[in-house]
Amino acid sequence: MKNVISVGVSNRHVHLCREDLEVLFGKDYQLKPIKNLSQPGEFAAEETVIIAGPKGVIENVRVLGPLRKRTQVEISRTDAYKLGLNVPVRDSGNLDGTPGCTIIGPKGTVVLKEGVILAKIHIHMTPKDAEMFNVNDKDKVAVLKEGERPIIYPDVLVRVSEKYALEMHVDTDEANAANIRNGDNVIILGKSDEVIKALFNK
Repeated sequence: MKNVISVGVSNRHVHLCREDLEVLFGKDYQLKPIKNLSQPGEFAAEETVIIAGPKGVIENVRVLGPLRKRTQVEISRTDAYKLGLNVPVRDSGNLDGTPGCTIIGPKGTVVLKEGVILAKIHIHMTPKDAEMFNVNDKDKVAVLKEGERPIIYPDVLVRVSEKYALEMHVDTDEANAANIRNGDNVIILGKSDEVIKALFNK
């Protein structure tokens, strides 16, 4: 079935900018890749940090590469409760007005004023994939996960780039709720507004 795609479960992680990397790990420090991720050019690094909020801390948070222009911390709702943060659901990179946290590394500490998000469920795809699914960048689609705990995600964000590989990303809370594991398949039902109209006759 051409509308079937795989899912990647995203655990809590941190993307760092050059300035913050050097504060946390030292001047001219370079991340040490240990595993390539599903999206081309992205990798899990050997380095981990501690993130702290008003009510708690989480240790061993993985740093992902490559470096970005702004530091971004991606957590789950459960993590947000533990840290004591009211974190919005955002697309990656949309950080204005989000809460911050403290990031602790072996060489120093970064007090992040903003940059903590719950990543919106999204699908990475190439322009060729987008043409096949009849969607455009930033469209929203409805996605069905079948199985023992079936669920329909009604507004999954589409992200299109030549650099991407086809995959839907959910966080650990979302995966646990629907009994999703890395590599499981889901079905793209169509554009959100069209599917909702068909389901609810609205």
